[in-house]
Amino acid sequence: MDFLDLHTHKVALQQEVTSIQSLSLTSDIFLAMPKRKPISIGLHPWFATLDKLELQLSYLKVLAQQPNVKMIGECGLDKLKGAPLTDQINIFEQQVALAEQLNKPMIIHCVKAFAELIEIKKKLKVKVPMIIHGFNKKEALGKQLIDNGFFLSFGSALLQADSGAAKLIQSGYPFYLETDDADISIVEIYKAAANLKKCTVDELKACIFANWKKLNLITD
Repeated sequence: MDFLDLHTHKVALQQEVTSIQSLSLTSDIFLAMPKRKPISIGLHPWFATLDKLELQLSYLKVLAQQPNVKMIGECGLDKLKGAPLTDQINIFEQQVALAEQLNKPMIIHCVKAFAELIEIKKKLKVKVPMIIHGFNKKEALGKQLIDNGFFLSFGSALLQADSGAAKLIQSGYPFYLETDDADISIVEIYKAAANLKKCTVDELKACIFANWKKLNLITD
């Protein structure tokens, strides 16, 4: 059973690692689109703008239908970087509509806009799974997101024993593991998570595998 990396910006080089590489439509032409490896694609809030939205959405709607595109994103909201928040909400909501149409989970980037994110989910009555990637906020916020139907993905923050991620992973809620762009392997993140869960790495691999199956990220 492989180590499963839900969200990474790097190509997996280890044979025992299955990863979902995250790519963004950051220009008018989408380059280097893998045809077989599992990926996620979306309009990242750092780069997406309304003036290019129509063209980029047209590309996204075509590319997102490929079988190897497992998730829409990363996409979301960021109050510290990118277009004005009202524009980001517009762009994000259109990607939510696409994810709902294709019945594909979403990988979410969110910075200081969790209240707005929760409100959008309620307003649009989103049915597809929405996964907050790289979550490392306070435990209370994590539980609030879980209570509102979100899933959480944890990365290198698990190496910090007092982090919100480390506390949440011991709770028993379903979760996912990722490397994002960190200079650490998914194997090390699994070891840290297993230590926090007080289980073996093999037991954790089985748990994460089951969580991926629930999202139809593994179909064979």
